[in-house]
Amino acid sequence: MCSGRANMQSGRNPETFEPGSLRNGLNRSPSETRDCGCLRAALVVIAALMSASVPAAVAQQASPQHADGVTIRGAVLNSADKFIGDASVRLQQEKAQGVVETKTNAAGVYAFSALQTGSYILSAEKAGLRSRAITVIASSPGDQKQVDLVLEVSGVARKDSTASSLSSTQAMEFADKPNFTVAGVTDWTAVGGHGSDSSLRTSEALARETLTLKPEDSGKSASGSPGRASEGNESESTLRATLAGAPGNFEANHQLGEFYLHAGRYRESLPLLQASYQIDPANSANECDLALVYKETGDLSQAREHVQKLLAHKDRADLHRLAGELDEKLGDPLAAVHEDEQAVRLDPNEPNYFAWGSELLLHRAVWQAVEVFRNGAKAHPKSARMLAALGTALFASALYDEAALRLCDASDLNPADPVPYIFMGKIDMAAPTPLACIGPKLARFVREQPENALANYLYAMALWKRQEQSADPRALQQVETLLTKAVTIDAKCGDAYLQLGVLYFSQHGFAKAIGSYTKAIEVNPQLGEAHYRLGVAYDRIGEPAKAKQEFQLHDEIEKQQAATIERQRREVKQFSVVLPGQPH
Repeated sequence: MCSGRANMQSGRNPETFEPGSLRNGLNRSPSETRDCGCLRAALVVIAALMSASVPAAVAQQASPQHADGVTIRGAVLNSADKFIGDASVRLQQEKAQGVVETKTNAAGVYAFSALQTGSYILSAEKAGLRSRAITVIASSPGDQKQVDLVLEVSGVARKDSTASSLSSTQAMEFADKPNFTVAGVTDWTAVGGHGSDSSLRTSEALARETLTLKPEDSGKSASGSPGRASEGNESESTLRATLAGAPGNFEANHQLGEFYLHAGRYRESLPLLQASYQIDPANSANECDLALVYKETGDLSQAREHVQKLLAHKDRADLHRLAGELDEKLGDPLAAVHEDEQAVRLDPNEPNYFAWGSELLLHRAVWQAVEVFRNGAKAHPKSARMLAALGTALFASALYDEAALRLCDASDLNPADPVPYIFMGKIDMAAPTPLACIGPKLARFVREQPENALANYLYAMALWKRQEQSADPRALQQVETLLTKAVTIDAKCGDAYLQLGVLYFSQHGFAKAIGSYTKAIEVNPQLGEAHYRLGVAYDRIGEPAKAKQEFQLHDEIEKQQAATIERQRREVKQFSVVLPGQPH
């Protein structure tokens, strides 16, 4: 069904011409934005982060493993692979207060033992040189983790690292230290504080939809994830025949498993990649594929374990981004945002910037999301989804005019892409006043896609909003034509039926208004505003019993929807952000 609802007002004359605004004294907010037909975006509900208090780890220098505890050991080296003695090694358990520290011995070796299971952040430094922070996950008592740390000049990567392949222009686009630190998470506490509840609901919905945006070249890769080899030209039957002739062969298992991975047939891929891993556990490409399949089949812990094993051998940006995605799904957004930041530090490419900014935006660190998306858009000016995400973050920050400009810029990069238009149409309806560049862009949307129901609906609403002060009969006729076309193209476009009813009611066409409201309710019985407006129309024509019934239905729906939104807000933890000069 059609998406987008105008900003609701209360206490106004029901015959005053205002698109999508509530009249007759009922103070309410719109339900969440909805999309027409196949363009409807799925809402993302994030599991609540479970907090736990864990005692601090005990550090020992090159000490033996305790049978009932976890050991993290390794060596500290410089960029020339020389072992460094007397380097400081720091270990912090995520979600726990305090840091423990030890020193490497003369051979450059360190060890932490008698640790509890959990997720740890490990780093080293000496004489102004620092290593990158590494996340280490110990899932079972008795685990032994081997992690080597490489000391580098701040911001300078090893010659063999992923970052070395970047051009100097790209590498300069990322500031070594962002202007904020994500220090923890907290419960939802009336976040945002900008504008009406309508604006807040719109920004929350767009933040979830931002997560689903794909890069323009995503069609080139079935999974879009790290570790993919080039797809072969061999058919499935050929690969299966090869495996039948050599069931214990690594390549035979791996190639067929990868074929199924790229085809999205994850459960068929899993046993083949598992077999390949058993044959050759040191093959990193196969292990990365296996981690992807575990992720897609829902075994997130196994996926995270394999990603951490890969990271222990080579610090790769794409693996950090994958680790961040897994952490978010596992209910640890704090670890996720740190992984995403590390991915950008290693490789400031477009997917890494986008993942980092999206994680910040989802957890309501909106100003920090703006900072990251601004830097990402500067580094990647041709990325339409980066500009769209920046527009979403700016809208959440109540910078409505700038948000509109960035979304208009995004639409100019690829005028055939519907996403920037959809986003700008939604923010235009929720913003307190019309946004300058949006009207002409939505007109282009209709010209580009005249048979798109959502294009007709959004342009109608933009035109209507610009007629609130002085209604032009010709413009109103165009609004009616566009809304009528929207419901003709998509009979499930309930919001367009609703707005047709509002238009007819404003022109005293009460019978036509009742017909449109009724149709909107048939399409979507949970469209609370349609019930309320139908009640107003029944009251106007002298049918108070019907009016009362519709008002009651409206109140019940609003109560249910408000409870749902409140639950969703509390399920998504907010980031606690520390700015420069503030104590941690």
